Amino acid sequence: MRAIWIGSGAVLLALAACDVPPEGTTPEDIARFEAAAATIGCDMVTEADYLPVELQAGMTREQSQDIVGFLLRTDRAVRLEGGGARITSGPCAPTA
Repeated sequence: MRAIWIGSGAVLLALAACDVPPEGTTPEDIARFEAAAATIGCDMVTEADYLPVELQAGMTREQSQDIVGFLLRTDRAVRLEGGGARITSGPCAPTA
């Protein structure tokens, strides 16, 4: 986050890119990734998790890692204690 101070009024403008999807990623890409993650149980931890999701979603490892990072930043995924992340949005959203 970057703060910009303007004049004596100290106007603070917060510029955060945390809620912006990775460059070149559409909402449809994210939905396709979430649907693919649901087929493996929603946990993205190891190669065995990433590979089938990437194949189903038609994405590279970099794209899938960028999406997981975006979902973490936007509270649509949570970090797992042992490493990796659990997707908690789309078809992976917890049910009541």
